[in-house]
Amino acid sequence: MTKAVPIAVALAWLGLAGAAAADSPAPPSLAPYFQPVAGAAKAPDADGFLQRWLLLEPIVKPNRSNSGFTNSYVRTALTTQYFPGQFTALPKDGETVTAGAPLRWHAFDAVPFDVKLFTFAAALGKPTYGVIFQAVTVVHSPREIKNVRLAVGSNAASMWWLNGKEAVTLYGDRRMVMDDMLSPRLTLTKGRNVLRGAVINGPGLSDFCVRFVDEAGKPIRDISVDVK
Repeated sequence: MTKAVPIAVALAWLGLAGAAAADSPAPPSLAPYFQPVAGAAKAPDADGFLQRWLLLEPIVKPNRSNSGFTNSYVRTALTTQYFPGQFTALPKDGETVTAGAPLRWHAFDAVPFDVKLFTFAAALGKPTYGVIFQAVTVVHSPREIKNVRLAVGSNAASMWWLNGKEAVTLYGDRRMVMDDMLSPRLTLTKGRNVLRGAVINGPGLSDFCVRFVDEAGKPIRDISVDVK
């Protein structure tokens, strides 16, 4: 028969447990880097960066280091279909897919110009290393805009598609640098344009920044982004 624990001992134990819990580091918060989506479509920031995104909880893809992110490895890893509709469907906030495990889509507005993927994953209690992040946004253009370029920076490697066509790929172990890679000339159609991205990371932080620039390298700002 289990021996009863004296009340005094139990209270002392609970006190110690509470102290231990208080000493444990709290998980990072989404704030101040993300905020819930609210209101109408969002304009780019003053420098043209897109800040409204649908982000999928990370897909586990173990990598001990980023040194193996060769062109062929990155392309294979990021063009593999991990769940149905990965390259065609427009997800919704709260929608769940299965990619090895159930993963949920989240709609957020990034507060800074870059989308801090490591913080996103850590705040939700999800894996932060050896993962693939998926990002989707809808770019609304009031007119057809030709000869634009997609300017991307990412940590680490990434691939980006505009309206179902590959736009730009960043290979290798790299830190995020604004406008690190420019796409060939693209056309934003009048109305809705779907922009997809996939970012792969081994150990270390992970984030990305994206904007459209014109022929002179100036940001395009008369567009808006939304999750629908």
